[in-house]
This record gives sequence, C-alpha cells and structure tokens, in this order.
Amino acid sequence: MSLPVSRRAQRVKPSPTLAVTARAARLKAEGKDVIGLGAGEPDFDTPRHIAQAGADAIASGFTRYTNVEGINELKDAVIAKFDRDNGIRYERNQILISSGAKQTIYNLCMAVLDPGDEAIIPAPYWVSYPDMVLLADGLPVTPFAGAAQGYKITPRQLAAAITPKTRLVLLNSPCNPTGAAYTRAELRALGEVLLQHPRIVIGTDDMYEKIYWGTEPFCSLLTATPELYSRTVTINGVSKAYAMTGWRLGYCGGPKEIVTAMATIQGQSTSNASSISQKAALAALNGDQTCVEEMNRAFKARHDFIVAGLNALPGVSCVPGAGTFYAFADVSRAMTAQGCRDDGEFAELLLERAGVAVVPGGPFGAPGHIRLSFACSMQTLEKALERMSGALAGGAAVAKTA
Repeated sequence: MSLPVSRRAQRVKPSPTLAVTARAARLKAEGKDVIGLGAGEPDFDTPRHIAQAGADAIASGFTRYTNVEGINELKDAVIAKFDRDNGIRYERNQILISSGAKQTIYNLCMAVLDPGDEAIIPAPYWVSYPDMVLLADGLPVTPFAGAAQGYKITPRQLAAAITPKTRLVLLNSPCNPTGAAYTRAELRALGEVLLQHPRIVIGTDDMYEKIYWGTEPFCSLLTATPELYSRTVTINGVSKAYAMTGWRLGYCGGPKEIVTAMATIQGQSTSNASSISQKAALAALNGDQTCVEEMNRAFKARHDFIVAGLNALPGVSCVPGAGTFYAFADVSRAMTAQGCRDDGEFAELLLERAGVAVVPGGPFGAPGHIRLSFACSMQTLEKALERMSGALAGGAAVAKTA
C-alpha cells in the first residue's frame, strides 16, 4: 500500500529544467554524447576573490548560525547595492537574506497569499513561479505575451487580469526564459495600472539585472514607479551575476511588515542562509565588478551567435533578448514539419536525433517553444547548432556512444 501525500504536494510537479539537466547527466554517465543546454547556470568559476572570502570564513571559524535574516554587514552591502544601482533606499529591517532568490520568492508567496488569492504571473514565466503560488494555496493567473509583442505584457493585459482576488503580481525582467526586458517607460505604464489597486503586493525578480545588454540602462519597477515603494518587494541574488549558483544566496528589500513575515517563515523552515555564503556574497557585492562585466560580454557574444544560428534553422524563429543567458525559440513550424504533436515531443526528437537537451516551452507557459541555455562555451554552441541543423534536415540520429 502506498502512503498518501498531501493535496498540496499533488498540485505541483518537479521542475522541468532540473529534470532535463538530470536526464542529460544520466545519458552522459551511460556513455552517450549529449550536449546539455537545459541548465540555467554560468559555466564560469566563481571569481577568485569571492571564493577566497568563503575560504577565509571557514578558516576563521565563521561556520555557525547567524541571524535568520542575515548578518548586518551583508545587509549593509545589499542596502548600498540597491541605492547605488537602483536608486532604492532601505533600512536593515527591510532586508532579508535567503538561501537563493527562489527561497525569497517562496517566502513572499507564503507571506502574502491566502487560499483562493490570485497571483498574476506574465507568461512566458520561470517554471517555478506558478508552483510556488500553488504551494501557498494561491491561484496562478498567467496572461500571455507572445513574440509579436516582444514577450512583454501590456498595461491593458495587466489591467484585464486583475480581479478582486488579486493579491500578488510577480514580474521578472530580464526574463527567464525569453531574455526580454521591460524599458523604463513600459515599467512606468504597468506601474500606473498597479497604483490603482492598493491591495496588490508586487514582487520584482531582478536576478538577471547584471546580465543585460539592452539599448537603455536596466530599470527595476520601483525605480520607474517609486510610488509603489510601500508594497513592492525587490528580489535579487548573487547566483547568476557572480557565477555563484551553488552558494545559494539571494536577497530582497521591501516593506518592513512583509519582510518581517517572510523572515518568520524562513525562521521556521530553513533558518539563516549559509554563513560562509554570506561572507562570499559580501565580497561579491562590495568588491571589484570587473568580473561581472567580463562575463556579461561573453554572454552577449554567445547570445548573438545562438540567436542567429537558431533563426537559420528550418521552421525556427528566435527573437533576440536583452539579457539573461537563454534563447527562447518558436519551433511551431519545425514541429509540424517533423510530425511532432507538441514541444515536448520536439525536445525529445532533438535529444534522440541530435543528442542536444533543451527544455520544452510548455512548462514556461509558452507551448510551441523551446528554451536553450547559452551558459556554455562557444564551441559547445557551435556543435549544438550543427547537430540540430542535421536533425531538422531529416538526417539520421547523430548522438553517438562515447
């Protein structure tokens, strides 16, 4: 007899991005020549001065519990970062340090959503947003923005999605999976809509702020609409910009009462983020930012290469992004040409014929698409495009046993 699990657990599904990465790893372990383009993880090592700060923390015995909400030195560094980069000013009691921005967002959902509350999540969206809302007993509402509008929702769409049950809006810019970033004017227009609904809390996921090459400077929602200060939680972290995914360190600034509730939830779940990671993050935020600029230049070059390569494939269309390290391609015509019923079947075809692992678009709220991570070497991207071209041209399977 199988043991029952909660209805809450049954509402959600495993992360498809993690599943694709795990499957690619299993195939490689079996001797298959597989190129994994599923993981959203920089291929760079953590910069030396940051890693050294972590090693120094261990050597000095800084390996015990800290305050649940984070050490004061790191809070001060986060405060300085928000002021310096975004023109947003916070006090220490408005800052929370967490074990990754994913935990920050989960804390936010748990802190503000009651059963039946709605959370607006523009699609395409990061795969975990809707499931975190469901775990908090909320209901995801996902207005869709397609390629024709640059994968960005309009103020009219946002206004139409709002109901008396709307409690939370989650906005991600630059966006995982599309790379789309809202301009200051576009954020201001969305903010004007939200100003009309004082009960709604806004969470802005700015994780890819530093991996950005838009035509105008990066802008956060609160920078564009400071009138929303009393109900906006600005979320960020060190994972992507500083190649620190495994260090698991995210942070946020926001209204004291919401951040306090988030800290209470964290205190009864994971407690403080790693003391060692906090010291490393302190070095990341306060140290020389040249490493960030160098990695960003590499990502931009890879972006330009992969977007051009995808647009050269039969039946594939890819809108250039303004940031992140993902390309989001419309493969609906290629799916039809290959006789695939959906993007999941198309991704399977690429894995079987080409030995290239990508993530289907359906879990991102965008059927008929695939997401490819270009957080890998240019040589790897060249090989992946060559294999995909052969597979879509109707060639035989090219994945080989090592």
